Amino acid sequence: MVFFNEVRRVTRYEARFMSCGFEIPCGGLRVGDTSQRVSIPYVSSTAVIDTLQVADKKKRKKENGANKVHTIKAQLKPERKKKRKKLLMSPQREESLKGFTKDEECANGDGEALDALLADLANVNNSRERASKLFQWLVNPVPAKSFFSETWEKKPILVQRKNSDYYKGLFSTAEFDRMLRKEDVQYGVNLDVTSYTNGKRKTHNPAGRALPFTVWDFYENGCSLRLLNPQAFSSTVWNVLSILQEYFGSMAGANVYLTPPGTQGFAPHYDDIEAFVVQLEGKKHWRVYNPRSEDEVLPVLSSANFNQIDIGKPILEVVLEAGDLLYFPRGFIHQGDCLPDAHSLHVTISSFQKNSWGDLLQKVVPVALEIAMEEDVEFRKGLPLDYLTYMGVQNSDKADPRRTQFLSQIQRLMKKLATYSPVDAAVDQKARDFFHDCLPPMLTPEELSSSVQGASARWEHGQVVDVGSQITAQTRVRVLRAGCARLCSDGEAVNLYYTTENSRVYHKEELKSFEVKAEHTDAIEFLIHSYPKFLTVGSFPCDSTEDKVALAELLFERGIIHTAEPL
Repeated sequence: MVFFNEVRRVTRYEARFMSCGFEIPCGGLRVGDTSQRVSIPYVSSTAVIDTLQVADKKKRKKENGANKVHTIKAQLKPERKKKRKKLLMSPQREESLKGFTKDEECANGDGEALDALLADLANVNNSRERASKLFQWLVNPVPAKSFFSETWEKKPILVQRKNSDYYKGLFSTAEFDRMLRKEDVQYGVNLDVTSYTNGKRKTHNPAGRALPFTVWDFYENGCSLRLLNPQAFSSTVWNVLSILQEYFGSMAGANVYLTPPGTQGFAPHYDDIEAFVVQLEGKKHWRVYNPRSEDEVLPVLSSANFNQIDIGKPILEVVLEAGDLLYFPRGFIHQGDCLPDAHSLHVTISSFQKNSWGDLLQKVVPVALEIAMEEDVEFRKGLPLDYLTYMGVQNSDKADPRRTQFLSQIQRLMKKLATYSPVDAAVDQKARDFFHDCLPPMLTPEELSSSVQGASARWEHGQVVDVGSQITAQTRVRVLRAGCARLCSDGEAVNLYYTTENSRVYHKEELKSFEVKAEHTDAIEFLIHSYPKFLTVGSFPCDSTEDKVALAELLFERGIIHTAEPL
């Protein structure tokens, strides 16, 4: 059994790895040439000026109530001054746009409506292909291949479509209102009420459930509304994110932002995620700024709020309209404000938080050092008797040959350390983290009818019918999705981790796994690697037919596999 032997070899490292018991902080790796980061897709300044030169709406007069919520709002009514400023190109931005052709500068294109696309994707047999098609729709007409080679983690890109219905169906203000009425939306957990006036960012969350009466009053008083986990309430957002997470190989999340006309809800800042700003309704004025220094390129953590004087001039200034897309990498400072003549609804789809080479190495290096010290005497030899006399900060300016020898030895040991690195075990630990973050798959009609969730067992006419296993050696099965299950070694055991029983609420459930018998590891590997093909249960590399059927029943009950035909 090749896989089990391989796992036993890894287990030796993994046992040490798991015994360390350390909590991994996030890490980062600076990637790419910063000279490329100032090259931004073209934005028509005339279009921006025309959009901004609109008549202001009159303020709505509201009386303050006696309750606590209205008292808060009385203090945060924004000044809705007329905005007639022209957004002219700065010399810095004009320089950054030199050398771009029109096709490179601004991508414009049409695409398939979301509801039709999702219906088509449900008929795609391979979940990897399904994910690729959905991502291509998201960034269309920019080819996905060129997006990742030229733009990803390097620079912002703007897609202007002149098609307000392009993202229609993903989410809407009407759906947001329905959620407030029908769902248990909690302030601070699911919804934030925010404002940004006179350079100050504030959060105005009361305690308890967010009901329409107070939420819409906040909105009318100039507050922005941020829905933190729309996938928990919207099946369409859940569907989209559950597909995209397989494409990214990293958690795909989303926030929805609803902003009143003439207001701004958030201060300038940068994030620790790759951001896809999808404009759903209305329009919003965005400004994007380069990272302030090399240390803030692809940052480990999100920033605090910046003052306007801290961030310089924008490299991209644009008004997003419904159907448009704006992407910017982590580390790019950004701010968005609503124009006086329209509200704005957008969803930010995000991924690649704590998913850098540095994050992986933080899992690899401590364990590699522990293994090296156990197995290699070179790492256990004592330090020189007098090393404190020539090493350390106070001795760093000394021209001492002993320093050169000392540093050379460190370099030799660091190079040798790589040979003890349990890379596969560390990758498996990253995979476990990812599996815990994952949304459960939203099943297609075909997957539902052929999986445990659509099994026909039921109560009918006073009795239970169609109960019990119907899986035989002739039943054809496959894993539900390409990335829904993974074998990992944990100490002396091999466990199967899976996402099919996860919650739509982030980390509401514990990480799902169960221990796999040694005689079943080859069969599970066989299933995973055979996707998207269906296999007969009888073809499983197990010792007996009983073992094959028992394993198939276990995997079916956990929702990990489904059958070619409904049982």
